[in-house]
Amino acid sequence: MSNNTNSVLALLLGAAIGAGVGILFAPDKGSKTREKIKDGFDEAKDNLKHKFEDVTHQLRKKFEGSKHNMEETYEEMVSNMSYKTEDVISFLETKLADLKEQNAKLQKKQLANHEN
Repeated sequence: MSNNTNSVLALLLGAAIGAGVGILFAPDKGSKTREKIKDGFDEAKDNLKHKFEDVTHQLRKKFEGSKHNMEETYEEMVSNMSYKTEDVISFLETKLADLKEQNAKLQKKQLANHEN
């Protein structure tokens, strides 16, 4: 077993022994002592339940915010990519026009060489 499991088991065993000793040496009647122990367990259970609910609520809020942030980030990326795509297309169109111009000059030069 792991150290955490051993620690939890030791804690539970200690609590059970403590409750038993408390019942044996309690100045109150056994029924009153059992009621106090039950109330203590109920209170601890309620506290744990409230803490769990708080953590769950906080995690949900965090994930909702993360989802919203991811959606915004995605939309920004798509928008930026759209602008970048337009830039790339413009660049390629300019290069294509330059290549067509250079090709036309080469063809004129070759035509002139063939006529001579």
